[in-house]
Amino acid sequence: MLYDCSKPDERERGIAAAVEAVQRGDLVVMPTDTVYGIGADAFKSWAVRSLLNAKGRDNPSPVLVGSRHTLDGLVYSLSPMARDLVEAFWPGALTIVVQHAPSLQWDLGDSGSGTVAVRMPLHPVALEVLRETGPMAVSSANKHGLPSAITAEEAREQLGYSVSVYLEAGECPDRVASTIVDLTSERPRLLRAGAIPIEKLREVVPDIEGVED
Repeated sequence: MLYDCSKPDERERGIAAAVEAVQRGDLVVMPTDTVYGIGADAFKSWAVRSLLNAKGRDNPSPVLVGSRHTLDGLVYSLSPMARDLVEAFWPGALTIVVQHAPSLQWDLGDSGSGTVAVRMPLHPVALEVLRETGPMAVSSANKHGLPSAITAEEAREQLGYSVSVYLEAGECPDRVASTIVDLTSERPRLLRAGAIPIEKLREVVPDIEGVED
């Protein structure tokens, strides 16, 4: 089902349908502030496997959260630098790679690396879903090797019936992928340049190592 979230009644029904789908282990597509994402319950390993199969790739899935507070429940500890970056750029287009808590029972396709890429998106529809579902494994809503979808309809053309619910909210305002910073070492390191330039990051944490360093 595809729901037009520009219509208040349909948006309400669509978000409810998406939350229900995630809770039963199905896949959903929803807008974010970068590109559309395909998502699943991060704590249902079979749902995450379905997500990776739908995309046609095995890379570990990032996790989206609906609040900064949720991050504290996912990590063993968070450095002051990480907290400063989260305070400055969440919600928004910053993904941070951190060590997740050893007690978490999940399989994101990372083969036991002990790390997770986490982001809080700046999109009201995504946040409304995430605040009901809790952390979701979310990757760009496209088949591996094809362009990222910037509408739910584009995502549906690629992913079809592998997804139960599509939430359409028009074209994404920013087609640039999120910036990724690795915070698992003593010195933060830029893994992927994206929507937030490294100059902005260095205004908060001057010691970030760039791709060119």
